Amino acid sequence: MTTMLKIEGVHTFYGQIEALKGVDLEIKPGEIVTLIGANGAGKSTLLMSVFGKPQARRGRILFEGQDITRVPAHEIVRLGIAQSPEGRRIFARMTVYENLQMGALPTDGETFEQDIRTVFDLFPRLEERRTQRGGTLSGGEQQMLAIGRALMSKPRLLLLDEPSLGLAPLVVRQIFDIIKKINEAGVTVFLVEQNAFHALKLAHRGYVMVNGVITLTGPGRELLENPEIRAAYLEGGH
Repeated sequence: MTTMLKIEGVHTFYGQIEALKGVDLEIKPGEIVTLIGANGAGKSTLLMSVFGKPQARRGRILFEGQDITRVPAHEIVRLGIAQSPEGRRIFARMTVYENLQMGALPTDGETFEQDIRTVFDLFPRLEERRTQRGGTLSGGEQQMLAIGRALMSKPRLLLLDEPSLGLAPLVVRQIFDIIKKINEAGVTVFLVEQNAFHALKLAHRGYVMVNGVITLTGPGRELLENPEIRAAYLEGGH
C-alpha cells in the first residue's frame, strides 16, 4: 500500500527549545492513525508542523510523494489536507452557515451546496443551528462545527487535534462515531488525542509520543492491550 503522509526525521523548534526530536511517522490511504501522549509531549506541534507553523527545521514531510515541508499553508489545503485545530477556533460571531462557508475553497462555488449538504447529513445538529452564532453553541456543537468546517475543503487527509477535549463522555462517543463515519466515506484521518482509550479503539494504527520522540507504534488494538500503555494512559493515567 502506498503512503499518503510520510514524516521523516522531523525536528521542530520553538526558539531554542527542540519540541520534536527526529520524528518518523507514516499514514496510508484509508487509515485512521492516532498519536497519543501526555500533555506537552509534542503531539499538536507535529500536526502544526504538517502545515508549516512552526516549520520543521530538519527532516521532510511528504504528502502523496510531494515534499510539502516548505509549502505555504493555503497551498497545503488545496493539495487535499485539512485540519480541525485544538480548541476548535471557530468564528464566534459568525453563524454556523458562515463558519462552514469559511472552510470552503474559493474554487468550490459550483459544489458548495452539495458540500454543505454532506456536512449537514453528518451533523444534523448543525443544520438545526445553521443561523445561530458559533459562540452560542455548546462545546460539542462547536467541535462538530470545527470538523464540519475542515470537511468543507473536501480533504483526502483530515488532521484532528484533540477533538474530545473538554467534552462530556456521551458527546465524546458521538464525536468518535462521526470520525469513524468520515473515514468510512473515504477520508484518511490523523488523530491527535489525549483520550487514549477511544483513540486506540478507533484507530487502525497508533503511535505513542514522549517528549518529542516516538517511543512505540503498532495496531490500535495491540497498543490498547499493552501493559505500559495501560499503566500510563488508561488506568488512572491520562
